[in-house]
This record gives sequence, C-alpha cells and structure tokens, in this order.
Amino acid sequence: MENMFQHSPCQNFRTDCKKLIAMVKEPQKWPSFATELEKIETLQICFPDFKITNVP
Repeated sequence: MENMFQHSPCQNFRTDCKKLIAMVKEPQKWPSFATELEKIETLQICFPDFKITNVP
C-alpha cells in the first residue's frame, strides 16, 4: 500500500463482487466483516481519491 501511495494518491480498485461494493458503501449492515472493512477504510483514508467500482 505504501508503494502505491508513493506513485499516486489516486487509486481505483475494481471488483466483480457486488457484495463487496455494498459492504464498502454500508459497512454497518455487515458486522461480521468488520475487520476486513477496517482495512478498506484505511485505504480510503490513505488515498484522497479512493474509488472501488464494479466490473461486470
């Protein structure tokens, strides 16, 4: 992650998992994934222009 930040403060992560997108948008609805969602929240804080998008 630190290596990515050195190259660009903007990161766009893509996934084909619609549930992951839902978890990131509404983490309170997914309490069993709290630990994993904390890691994603850290990414959002570290990268000012953080995006996670769905790839069909």
